[in-house]
Amino acid sequence: MILSKQIPETLASFSKISLEEMDSVKLMDRTDTKYVFSSFRLPQLLTNLNGDYRILEIGGKRAFSYHTTYLDTPGYLFFNQHVTGKLARHKIRFRKYETSGITFLEVKKKTNRNRTVKWRIPDDLASDGTYSDAAFEFIEKHVPYRPLDLNIVLINTFTRMTFTGTGIRERVTIDWDISYSGREGNIAGLPSIAVVEVKKESFCERSRITDILKASAIYPAGFSKYCIGNALLNEQLRTNSLKPTLLMINKIKNEHH
Repeated sequence: MILSKQIPETLASFSKISLEEMDSVKLMDRTDTKYVFSSFRLPQLLTNLNGDYRILEIGGKRAFSYHTTYLDTPGYLFFNQHVTGKLARHKIRFRKYETSGITFLEVKKKTNRNRTVKWRIPDDLASDGTYSDAAFEFIEKHVPYRPLDLNIVLINTFTRMTFTGTGIRERVTIDWDISYSGREGNIAGLPSIAVVEVKKESFCERSRITDILKASAIYPAGFSKYCIGNALLNEQLRTNSLKPTLLMINKIKNEHH
């Protein structure tokens, strides 16, 4: 695939930032805006970003693999809260950073003020899918639902690059090579798309990448890896509100072919 060669070549020309330096822009309480576009456009977008952004480098690598396991109730409460637009909603996941081998249990909350707040602790699922006492206590502390009522419902993998701007406290991630597997063993992939997420302290702050994306006719679009993965793999779920995003994904897929 051309991208497998073009992307590393383009990334090599960026100035780097270390993980320790990146910690200053963790932005665990933030605003976030997402953009979805064809992965074929990635090399040009990266070229346009160069000079205004530094890229995270760990152990000589600049693109990293992630493995995420999502938890939800048997009735998919968190999924349904998201697709119906409910605020003060939660998302619970175990995310493994493949480069380091470290796994975090993460809770994300979308507040009534449309901000994203995230908490996390180092923790991992046991081989039988159960979780530790520390995980149990962590979930109870941050989510108003019984941890025992939660099940593994979706597994997601993707590749990510992380950037930080030079003017404001801003964190930009670009994800591609997204794939899913469900608890019934069914699978789905989104090789045609890439997703940019711009994370800032407030929506009103100007961002260089916002101007770059607009100039490329790439505009904000609702996209949740968790919701899209479930929509692709589970026909029983309510997905009407996701149809515009699913249609956009199909359009990009058709353009690739």
